[in-house]
Amino acid sequence: MEKCPCGSGLTYNACCEPFIKGSKDAPTAETLMRARYSSYVKGEIDFIERTHERDQRDEVSIDETRKWSQESTWLGLKIVGREKGGPTDEWGKVDFIASYSSKGLKEDYHELAEFKKTAGQWFYDKGTVVPTRIVRDTPKVGRNESCPCGSGKKYKLCHGK
Repeated sequence: MEKCPCGSGLTYNACCEPFIKGSKDAPTAETLMRARYSSYVKGEIDFIERTHERDQRDEVSIDETRKWSQESTWLGLKIVGREKGGPTDEWGKVDFIASYSSKGLKEDYHELAEFKKTAGQWFYDKGTVVPTRIVRDTPKVGRNESCPCGSGKKYKLCHGK
C-alpha cells in the first residue's frame, strides 16, 4: 500500500485521498493542510481550488498552480506548528514547510497558512511566506584577499571572476 505524501504514516487511501476525492471533509485545519500538500504531489489541483476560501479563489492561477505541481518533485511536508484549527474552532493557523525540487534545485517553501471554517467545512484563507535565511558554511572571501585555492592571486582575479 502506498504511503500518504503528507507524512502521516498512513496509507494514501486511509489518509488524504478521501478529502481530495470529496468523500469526506477535513475535520481540522491541519488535516486540510496535509491534504492540500498531497494534492500538489498527486496533481489533484481541482482540490486546491475547491478548498480555497470562496472570496479568494479569483486570486489563484490554476494554470500556474498545475504547472508548479507537475514541474516539481515533492520531497516532504513538515508541520512546524499550529494554532487552533481543531474540530470545534472556526479558524486556525498551520505553520508548515513543503520541500520540493525543481530544475535541479531543492527548495523549502515555508508558510504560515490561515484557515476558516464556513458552514462546517475548512477552507484555506490566506498565507504568509516565511522568508528563508541563508547561512554560509564558510566565511566570505573578500575580493582583495588571497584566493583560497592557493594560487597566490587575489580572489577577484582568480575564482572571483
